[in-house]
Formats: sequence, C-alpha cells, structure tokens
Amino acid sequence: MRAYLRKLYEAAGVLGGLFMILLLAFVLYSVGPGVGLWLEQQFGLPNPFNYVARSADEFAGYAMLASAFLAMASTFGRGEHIRVTLFLQRLRGRARRYAELWCLALGSLLAGYLAWFSVRLCYVSWQLNDVSTGLIAIPLWIPQLGMAIGAIVLAIAVVEQLVVVAMGGPLMEEPSGEEAMHIER
Repeated sequence: MRAYLRKLYEAAGVLGGLFMILLLAFVLYSVGPGVGLWLEQQFGLPNPFNYVARSADEFAGYAMLASAFLAMASTFGRGEHIRVTLFLQRLRGRARRYAELWCLALGSLLAGYLAWFSVRLCYVSWQLNDVSTGLIAIPLWIPQLGMAIGAIVLAIAVVEQLVVVAMGGPLMEEPSGEEAMHIER
C-alpha cells in the first residue's frame, strides 16, 4: 500500500513540475513584448515580440497555484518541507515519539481542513459557474482543481505518516548530508 502511495506522491510531484514549466512559459510569453520594446528603444531593432500578452499573468498565477499544491505531498514525503525541528531534535526516545505524534496529528487536522475546503471551493465554483474576471473568462473550478487535488494528496501523505509513527514505525526523516549542517543547534 505504501508503495502505491509513494507513486501517487511522485506522480503529483511530477505534475507539479510540469505546471512549473508551464508557469515559466507564461512568464516568458508575458515579458516578451517588454523585451521587444526595450530592444527597439535601445538598439533601434524592430520589435520581434509585437503582441499583447492577454491574460498571461493570470494563467501564470493559476500554474503557480497548481505547481505549489501538487508538489507538497512529494516534498513532505522526502522530509524537504520547512519544519521547525529546533524543539523536536532535542528530544529523545518516547518523548520524541509523542511530540512527533502530536505534530503529525495537528498537521493531519490542518491538512484535512485545507483539503476539505479546497474541494468545497472547487465544487461551489463549479455549481455557481463562477468564471475569472480577466480578459479570458474561464471557469474558476479548473485552476482550483490543481489546488484541491494537491491538498487531498498532501492530507493523505500526512495521515499516512501519522499512522506509520503511531504504529511504531520510524519517525520523520531528518535531513542528511549537507542539509544537516544547516540545522540550528
């Protein structure tokens, strides 16, 4: 079961990476006319990017939203989220396990809350046929879907880690190698 969940987290992470590439494409498309204008003013060259980038910023924002949320579970599973371990790293044995359980239980509640309301927001937008206010009106449930799916997968990842630690499994992985040098002591 855990192997399937790892594949789910990695698939969501890859999808998040693809949305990051899409974000880059929208940003480059958006700044093209400005670069062309600069080339024209500075060097007298004809503007090769003579177009208006309609709604590119809006679509870049949607891609950024999907990228961030879809990659959350993958980074959580690898222990790469920013975690405040200043207190936890000083604990040992049973005290460390209980503190980790408390943190994971609270994280599960918060991730579940985020997932629930992200799905609800997406559903209400779909019900109301809510559309964006930009130049290109698109149904808002479409960009919100990336956030909802990412939040659900993150909630599954946090609950899975809570179950693993509660059943006596290993605690959350600490950063290793060079990353470990940056931990505050």
